[in-house]
Amino acid sequence: MQNFAAIDFETANNERTSICSIGVAIVQNGVIAERLYELVRPNPNYYIEYFTRAIHGLSRADTDGAPLFPVVWAAFAPKIEGLPLVAHNSPFDEGCLRAAHEFYNLPYPQYTFHCTCRAARRAFRDLPNHQLHTVSRHCGYELTNHHNAIADAEACAMIALKVL
Repeated sequence: MQNFAAIDFETANNERTSICSIGVAIVQNGVIAERLYELVRPNPNYYIEYFTRAIHGLSRADTDGAPLFPVVWAAFAPKIEGLPLVAHNSPFDEGCLRAAHEFYNLPYPQYTFHCTCRAARRAFRDLPNHQLHTVSRHCGYELTNHHNAIADAEACAMIALKVL
């Protein structure tokens, strides 16, 4: 697969609709051609501070002035139209995307998702685990800002180029 969009969502709390940042790495002809990143005002708009600070470092102060999901997605959607989507642990990311579309009463395009975590389990059976940073390192990409949505999307893209 040489043309796709790797996508990553970070959430503010346990609700899949609480997207607080989106990262997309658009791959064309086997190369990351465009990077999209945006903070999003989550819904519901509360953070599990101890959890989110430890995971991605974002807080309500970072996203209170950010646009809501429909505004961000309106800018992202045309850029990924027709491309398969790739995510590491795609059930989570696809679940966030579906939940946000449903929450905001947006029509959900039938995106095709591929999971680099599943593919890595098949391709790299001897790794100690199949977490994003472990697999990306094995594929030659050093993930330095794990849980930043665009950094994770880039790492996912590099894995996808090796295993999909």
